Parts: sequence; structure tokens; C-alpha cells
Amino acid sequence: MTVNELLGGAGVVHASSVETLNLPVLGLAYDSRQAGPGYLFFAFAGSKVDGGRFADDAIARGAVAVVYEAAPASPPVHPFLVVKHGRHALATAAKRFYGSPDTSIDIIAFTGTNGKSTGTMLADGICRHAGYKTSLINTIGYHICGVPRPAVNTTPESLDIFRIAADTRDCGGRFLSMEISSHALALGRVEGLQTAAAVFTNLTRDHLDFHLTMEEYFAAKARLFGPDFSPRAAILNADDEWTPRIEVSPSSRLLTYGLQPGADIRAVDIESGFFGLRFTIEGKTKIQSRLAGDINVYNILAAAAACHSVGLTWDQIAAGVEAFPGVPGRFERVDAGQDFLVVVDYAHTDAAITNVIRVARQLLGGKGRVLTLFGCGGDRDRAKRPLMGMAAAKDSDFVVLTSDNPRSEDPIAIINDAVVGARRFDTPLIVEPDREKAIRAVINEARAGDIVLLTGKGHEDYQIIGGTKIHFSDGEVAARALRERGVR
Repeated sequence: MTVNELLGGAGVVHASSVETLNLPVLGLAYDSRQAGPGYLFFAFAGSKVDGGRFADDAIARGAVAVVYEAAPASPPVHPFLVVKHGRHALATAAKRFYGSPDTSIDIIAFTGTNGKSTGTMLADGICRHAGYKTSLINTIGYHICGVPRPAVNTTPESLDIFRIAADTRDCGGRFLSMEISSHALALGRVEGLQTAAAVFTNLTRDHLDFHLTMEEYFAAKARLFGPDFSPRAAILNADDEWTPRIEVSPSSRLLTYGLQPGADIRAVDIESGFFGLRFTIEGKTKIQSRLAGDINVYNILAAAAACHSVGLTWDQIAAGVEAFPGVPGRFERVDAGQDFLVVVDYAHTDAAITNVIRVARQLLGGKGRVLTLFGCGGDRDRAKRPLMGMAAAKDSDFVVLTSDNPRSEDPIAIINDAVVGARRFDTPLIVEPDREKAIRAVINEARAGDIVLLTGKGHEDYQIIGGTKIHFSDGEVAARALRERGVR
């Protein structure tokens, strides 16, 4: 394909020459290290580095031209183009280069604050259990027709998405389940993507360091359901307060799910305990799952509605949910034979902390205590830190406040922000900046019948302190702490 065939109608405002538009293109790259002979290199600005700095490197590796979002101060000697929006242009080119793979497979997309990872893994698991080849893109990891790939972002760049979709198509896959983050929607990483089912899980405070206001955060999420994307099926949480404000494209089939009367896909007769969940999808099928707590009723309903909308039967859905083993770092148990429960969970917002504590309370049934460890990320929304402190202290019997990923911030300064909220309640509180020591402290505090919640990092196996990324797993540290305590 030529440059013009890839970028025609994609907002090209200047080309270095007519010949540049007719150059043949053998590949696309936005990372100069991935460029090669015949490639078209996209040099848009990143969050930390301007890709234009690497244009010469891409050319040296064989790239035929460079696409800029803003015209360079002095005209480059290499062939180049300037476009209105770099990521939109990349998405257009990627879709054309790979032959619109999103129209050959069914993409099931989840957006919202909480539940995206669980929802995508449930949908993927249900489809695989039904005998289909599938692919997955989410925070925890990627796989393409069963072959794992490392996760880079919750939602990668459009080039990666269309490449994964093409790989899925080419290996005989039918479904691609993926998270779509608000960042991806706001930055243009998913422009032009056709989804078979788009799911809205919920909206609570998060990412305001990027979006600045809840209105902007909501607007980014809501785009996935409007005319810009027009999913074949728009699947919305009927019980979330933001749902009525979502304007669904007239061409989309609307389905709602929830616990309240009126939802199209509704759960009734819910039983929850250490065994997991049992409930009925009204008028459809009975569900049994190893997942625990009411929050997972919503996750199962969302995945079930999405899978049904793309053609799976209710029997296939029920069987897939029952076979689903769980999600790494989402209410994941650490069992060393102790007489109390230790759980690792990714909860890193006040709403998520409230939800995971509520699940613990449901399991306890009024017996035993909830001991919650949490921390707040550095270089992120400071205003949510006291809210997280309030959520942990309000509903727990004992709280340990520690570090999460402090990044470039002083861990003590982050903790001080969260303490303001936690101190609004009389809940016993320990402050320990060293996360490993903090985990030992909360486990040593536990008694028979308690539930210990290690929140914030979930599946992550690292901690970012300053500019250094070190290996750190809450599950591994908890297992060591249990052994040190004498539990074998």
C-alpha cells in the first residue's frame, strides 16, 4: 500500500512532496526501535517524550517517511507528512494496513472504573469454554489465540490493537475481549474500532489527574457508545447513576443489566458465601460461580450479556461461568493453612475499597473482623487519597496504611494525604511506609475467623519507588509472612 492509500482522508495537512504520498509502505511503527525498511513512522507526542526526537533513528532503520502531528521547526531532510491528529492518523493507517480485522472478528469491549479486567476475562473464558479460539487484551495480560504476550498498557496503541485483531483473525479466532480505558478513548488509541459489544460497568472517581473533572472522565467513557463508535450492542449497567446520561447510538442494540427490576439481564435469588455465588438470570438460566460477592454478580451479568449478544447460548454462558477459575489479583486468596482468610485485591479507589470490604463482610456474616491494608499511588490524583482513607477506616475493624507505587513522590507525603481521611474514624490504624513490613503487621494482627485484605496492587509483581521498578508481589510477601508466623 502507498502512503496516500493508508492516510487518505486521515487529516493530512502537508506532505514534503507529491512523491512522498506515493511511497510504498511495508510496515507501520510509532516506536523507532520497531521501524524497519519500508516502514512509515508516526512521531506523535507521548506523555513524557516527543516521538519526533526519534525520527532520525527510524529513518536510519529504513523508514521511508515520518508522520508528524505538528510541523517541525525546521523542515526535515527526510520525506515527511503533517497530520491534524497523530493517533487518529495512526488508527486509520493501521486499520487499512491490516485489512479491517475488526470487521472479521467480534470484539467485546469493556469500559468503566471497576470490573473491566474481571469482565474481559469472564467473557474470554466463556467463549473459550464454548470451543472458540479467542484473544484477550487487559490490564493483567494479553493472549492471542492462547499464546501469552506481555501487557504494556490497559489499552495499547491502535497499531497494536489492529495487529492483535489481525493475528486473531489469521489464527482462526472468533472473539477478542478487551478493556478500553478512558485514556485510550481520550487520546485516540481506539479511533475507528468496530466493536460487536461495548459494556459499561460503572463510574466512580479515578484518573482525575488526567481528566481533571468527573464530567470529562464520564465524557471519555461515554464516547464508546455514541455515534463515533456505534457498537452493534451497547450493554449498560442499569444500576449505575451515570448510565441514564449515556447517549447510545441509534444504530446500536441497547441491553441493560443489573439487580433492580426493569433490567434486561437481571440477577435474582442471589446466594453468596465462601463457596462463591449462586443466582438466577431471570428468565434465562441459573448461574454458579467460584467468584465471591455482589460485585461479581454485576461482572458476571455484564460478561453474560456481552456473550449472549454475540451469539452464545445461555447454556454455554452458564457452563463457562461455572468453569471460570477466577482472576489473578481480584479477591485472590493466599492459603497457607491459616485459620483466617488472606485476600489480595487490586482495589485502588475509594469505591473499589468499599466494594471489596463489603464482599468480606458478606463472607463473614457478622462474625470475625475485616483488616484492611491499603496505600495510594504517587504522581496520581491527590484528592482521592483521603477518600481512600475514609473508605478503609469507615468499614474496616483495623487498618494498615502503607505505600503503593510512590513513584517520584515522597511516600510519607502520600501517606499523610490518606491519613486525613482515615483519622475521621476511630478505627485502629497503623502507619508503616515499608509495604513488606506492613503486610507482616496486618497478618500478625489477624485472629481466627478474620479476613485480611491486601488492597491496591493485586496482580502486579512490582513496586515503583522513585525511578526504580523492583520486584514485589503482595501474594508472595503474604505467603512468607504466614510462614514466619508459624502457619505451615
